[in-house]
Amino acid sequence: MQQTRNLSLSFLYRHIIVPYRLGLTFFLIVGLCSCGNLTSPDLSKTGLKIGTNVTPIGEIKSKQDNQAIVYIQGQVEKQAPLMKQWAYEINDTTGKIWVVTNQKNLGQGAQVVIKGKVRYQSIPLAGKELGEVYLEEE
Repeated sequence: MQQTRNLSLSFLYRHIIVPYRLGLTFFLIVGLCSCGNLTSPDLSKTGLKIGTNVTPIGEIKSKQDNQAIVYIQGQVEKQAPLMKQWAYEINDTTGKIWVVTNQKNLGQGAQVVIKGKVRYQSIPLAGKELGEVYLEEE
């Protein structure tokens, strides 16, 4: 009788407790993985917006208030060194804009989110206005 009882306990251990532990382990691993960042690093392809206050570049107008502060999100296309700063051309699906910043480490193709003041530089040339809108990073 004692051997039958031990046999039934070992049967229960193998067939009930082990799958329970495996199931619990599986759910713990899935739970931990879901806490990580599993989104695509290429934000332009996913259409992901970091926040609701991200302004599409195409909506930034040349007549916009020079003190307006906006957030833009896009990909670095070009870069140009200035005296003590850098200028980067940022592109999203709606347009392109130059950003003047102190950041030196933004490489071509990098995905960025930048907060800056909208600026307009007037460039009158031969009776035409060739001014440009740009952002100055905050």
